[in-house]
Amino acid sequence: MRDICAQYFIDHPAIIGGPGVEVEIDESKFGKRKFHRARVVEGHWVFGGTERTTGECFLVEVEHRDTATLLPLIQHHIRPGSIVYSDEWKAYSRITQTTGMPHATVNHSLNFVDPNTGAHMQGVEAMWSSCKRMMREEKTMHSNLFESYLPEFMWRRRFGGAESFSNIVMHIAEQYPV
Repeated sequence: MRDICAQYFIDHPAIIGGPGVEVEIDESKFGKRKFHRARVVEGHWVFGGTERTTGECFLVEVEHRDTATLLPLIQHHIRPGSIVYSDEWKAYSRITQTTGMPHATVNHSLNFVDPNTGAHMQGVEAMWSSCKRMMREEKTMHSNLFESYLPEFMWRRRFGGAESFSNIVMHIAEQYPV
C-alpha cells in the first residue's frame, strides 16, 4: 500500500499554499536514541510544510539542511504568493529574497508565538508529532524503507477518514488499469 501512496505523489507532487495561504515549514530528525536516552545518534532528516487551514502537507527526506538544499524544495512544494512561517534557522533567511513570498519567523528560544507578529509553528509541530506517532505504531518499520513511510503519511492526511478505503481502491485502479 505504501507503494501505491508513493506512486500517487510521484504522479501528483505535493504542492501546497497559494496566494495569501499561510504555510508553516520546518525540519525534523526521525531517529532512535541510544538506549532510549540522550542525544539522537542515528536517523533521517525530513523537511516539510503544512497549510494552516487545510492541513495539506509535504514531506521530503533531506541529507543537508542548508540553504542550497531547502530553498529549491520551498520553491518546488510551495505555490507562489503563499505566506511562509518558520523558525529562525539560518537556511530560511533568504526565502523572501529568493521566492518573493512573505516570510515571518519565531525565535523558539524566546517564545512559541512571536508577540509582535503572531508567527508560530504549532501546525507543523503537530504534523511532526502525528507523523512520528504513525511511524512508532508501525511495528515492522525498517530504516531502509523509511522514505516510503513519508508518502503514506501524506496520503493518509489527504485521503484518510471515512472515504479512505474507496480512495485507496481508486488509486490502485489508477495505477493498475484493467
